[in-house]
Amino acid sequence: MTQRVMNVAIALAAVVTYGAITGAQAPAPSPVPPPAAKIQAGDAPGYAFDITKAEIDFVLKNAPANPTDRQLRVVDMGKYNLGVGIVRRGPTNEKPGDPVPVLWHDYTPEVYYITSGSGVLTTGGVILNQRPGQGVPNTMNGPSGTGVAGPGAYSRRVGPGDIIIIPNKVAHGWSGVTDHIEYLSYRPDPDRVLPAGWVYPLLLKTTPTEVPTPGVGRGNAPARGAAPPAR
Repeated sequence: MTQRVMNVAIALAAVVTYGAITGAQAPAPSPVPPPAAKIQAGDAPGYAFDITKAEIDFVLKNAPANPTDRQLRVVDMGKYNLGVGIVRRGPTNEKPGDPVPVLWHDYTPEVYYITSGSGVLTTGGVILNQRPGQGVPNTMNGPSGTGVAGPGAYSRRVGPGDIIIIPNKVAHGWSGVTDHIEYLSYRPDPDRVLPAGWVYPLLLKTTPTEVPTPGVGRGNAPARGAAPPAR
C-alpha cells in the first residue's frame, strides 16, 4: 500500500513538472505593450491596440499638410486587416455649379465618424471621367481611383457625431466645406491590401497609463475573492 501511494505521488510530481516545463497549464497572457515581432497572417492578436486623443492631436498638429488623410494604424486582426485613419480637410473653395470630385477604393470600405467641422458629402451614382490610380497603392486605402460625381449621386450635409458607411467601389467626395471637416475613418480590409503593422511615423510611442482591473488583481485591484488588506 505504501509503495502504491509513493508511485502515485511520483506520477503526480512528473505531471506537474511536465506542465511547468512545457506550458501545458493555462497559456501566459500576451505581453503588454505588444511585442515588436510581426504576427503571422491569420493569427488574431491577443491584446488590444490604443490610439489616444493625445496621439491624434499630435498627428493633426505636426503632420505635413498633404496628404490630408493620415493612416494611424493598420492591425492584422486574424482574418482581415483593419486600418484607422484621421482625416482633416480644409475649405473646398468650389464655385456654384462646379462638379464634385470623388474617389473610390477597389477593396477597402470606409466608416466615417465626423469629429468636427461640416461639409457636403456626395456618395454613389455614376463616376464620370474615371482615372484609376497609378503607381504604388497608398497605405490609406489601397488601389483606388478618382473621377467626378455623375447621375445617381446623393449629397447631404454632415457634421459632428454623424456616421457614414461607404462600401468599396462607391464614389465619395466633399464640397461645401467652408472652414474644415475632420473625421475618423475605419477601414476593414478583408483582401489584405493594406500593410499590416503600419504605424503613422509621427504617432506618439506611448502606452496609456494602466488603471486597476477589478476582479483580476492587476494594478492595485485585489483579485476576486482575495482577502482584504490588513489594517
